[in-house]
Amino acid sequence: MLTAKGVALVTGCAQGIGRAVAQRLASDGFHLGLCDLQAKREPVEELASELSKRHPELQTTVVLGDVSAEDQVQNVVESVVKTLGGIDTLVTCAGIASINTIQRITEKEWEGVFAVNTKGTFFCYKHVGHQMIIQGRGGRIIGISSLAGKRGMFLGSAYCASKFAVRGLTQSAAAEYGPHNITVNACAPGAIETPMLKECFEKAKLYDNEKAVLAQIKISIDGGTYFD
Repeated sequence: MLTAKGVALVTGCAQGIGRAVAQRLASDGFHLGLCDLQAKREPVEELASELSKRHPELQTTVVLGDVSAEDQVQNVVESVVKTLGGIDTLVTCAGIASINTIQRITEKEWEGVFAVNTKGTFFCYKHVGHQMIIQGRGGRIIGISSLAGKRGMFLGSAYCASKFAVRGLTQSAAAEYGPHNITVNACAPGAIETPMLKECFEKAKLYDNEKAVLAQIKISIDGGTYFD
């Protein structure tokens, strides 16, 4: 039987990286707050059921909300704390991608990407960080940047800029929260075969640039091949 290591909140857990992170944290012994959009209720509840069956000694709670809305993030945090007793670890996996040229991308599309990827991460850092300070037992905050947050990529201006911003935000948060024994780090995944990545390739086809996008991704993967 696992001994609980604390409570982890994972955003964007309905699919892809977020789902895998939640599964790993459960395997490592964390109670889990599982957060995604209202529209993703079914896959999130399926994940909660799956984890409860695998690890009956651990608690899970489904907390639906949009990370781009500060009041909803605050409600998510309060709900997890009320149900599970606090938050010790945060992983911000909620994110969206944009595949478009600089010439064609609209202000609405640009702002939509930043609303989720950057502002959503900021709101989570803000409210979970506040909760961790109140608890007084430190904590671990992990943001999801990207390879695209370290190097600009073809057709990825909004996504790359938003992920570069996550890195800067994370470094600032680390400086502010460090004295409270709260570590803040960002990881930068490369190409991972997720539904979002597949969707990006479909969009790239509209510009006859699928091969160009694929070539850039392959640069970061030693011997890796995706969607050939």
